[in-house]
Amino acid sequence: MFGDWKIRFNSTIVTVSSKGWVVIPSLFRRKIGLKPGMKMEVSETEGKIILTPQAGDPVDELYGKLAGGVSLTAALLADRAEERKREQV
Repeated sequence: MFGDWKIRFNSTIVTVSSKGWVVIPSLFRRKIGLKPGMKMEVSETEGKIILTPQAGDPVDELYGKLAGGVSLTAALLADRAEERKREQV
């Protein structure tokens, strides 16, 4: 099904599945560093479909990096509570 491809210079023939899926051969995935889950921009120019790898979202990549550390929210709430106490005196 997806194994029907042959390499010709810098191109490859692949088969489009009934769901519109196309498997990018490992030769090309390795060459440009594609990893599972990476986002690709799909565009069309002059009747050609162009797939361009997209850089990861920096916010998504940093998600969870600070987990387990000091809670900045808790520290801010504690500071505000102390501030309120000082204002009441």
